[in-house]
Amino acid sequence: MTAEVAVSDEAGGKVLRASGRLDVAAAARAWTATIRAAADAPVVVLDLSDLEALDSAGAVLLLTAAPDAKVEGAAPQIAPVLERTRAALAAAPPAPPVSRRFLPITAVGRATVQRLRGALARVAFLGESVVIVLRTLRHPRLLRWADLMRHLDEVGTRAFGLTALLGFLIGVILAFQSAIPLRRFGAEIFVPNLVGIALLRELGPLLAGVVLAGRTGSAFAAELGTMTVNEEVDALRVMGIDPASMLVLPRLIAATLAMPVLAMLMSLAGLAGMTVIMAGFGFPWAAVSVQLQQWLTLQDLAGGLFKAGCFGAVIAGIGCRAGLTAGRGPRAVGDAATAAVVGGIVAIVVMDGIFAVLFYRLGI
Repeated sequence: MTAEVAVSDEAGGKVLRASGRLDVAAAARAWTATIRAAADAPVVVLDLSDLEALDSAGAVLLLTAAPDAKVEGAAPQIAPVLERTRAALAAAPPAPPVSRRFLPITAVGRATVQRLRGALARVAFLGESVVIVLRTLRHPRLLRWADLMRHLDEVGTRAFGLTALLGFLIGVILAFQSAIPLRRFGAEIFVPNLVGIALLRELGPLLAGVVLAGRTGSAFAAELGTMTVNEEVDALRVMGIDPASMLVLPRLIAATLAMPVLAMLMSLAGLAGMTVIMAGFGFPWAAVSVQLQQWLTLQDLAGGLFKAGCFGAVIAGIGCRAGLTAGRGPRAVGDAATAAVVGGIVAIVVMDGIFAVLFYRLGI
């Protein structure tokens, strides 16, 4: 039988009558009209003599429309549902409805406050990481060497194949694209100079950083995010163990040490790809090596490796922070991994620009 809910005015006051089966669907259909009819004056009597079935949603409707009404005619299977729902609502009342009005000033203020809180959290994480590193320098026993070796293998050794392949392809592409305009002037011999400087100073560290952010930064965020969702990080704090010292420090050191090696491998693979293309153009290895020795310096290599180490520390820090600050929902781990990859790539590009200006000013 279809449920019917009606509010009528009688001599003693308003009476709410419900009949049929008042379930979730029926309550949803009758909610607006019933609440509106009972809004101007309180309902004094709740007549349930014709009500056949009632679930929690229907009980919430009745108690919302007539919270203080006298219940009459409730069947034995109806009255307990109503009472249990009344007790539940009294113990945990529903949250007030959220205003849907569009307030630009409030939205701007809320976004500004959230940005400031996020910036303060990043500064706090940076300071905590620096303190942990300094403490470890004074007390090396705090470093978990087994975890460090494991992360060095994950960050460095297992990435060698991908890094070498990408480096070789980048060298091939740069050599081809550079030789096309230089051929007009008969200057193909200068392709090794251009490709070598670009790889050692800029592209080698930058592309290795992109590989590290996409491969390792996301892995750090996903692993720590899963531990956060499963409350394993909270368990470490309860046991008196600093999660940053146990989880962040080995990953931070491993990425910082492995990034210069990956950048060097990327650059060497790129030079190998460039050499193959130059051989196809008819230039022997002796001519290519002479050009590289004349134009490349140890300063170019040192600058690129220094940038790579900085990139590794930043990428690992962003990935670890994204994992430790992950939410609790089902999308928390995915959001943390996405934030780690995007944040890491943006950070290394910004840092590369800063280093370019700094090296230019210092004459490096």
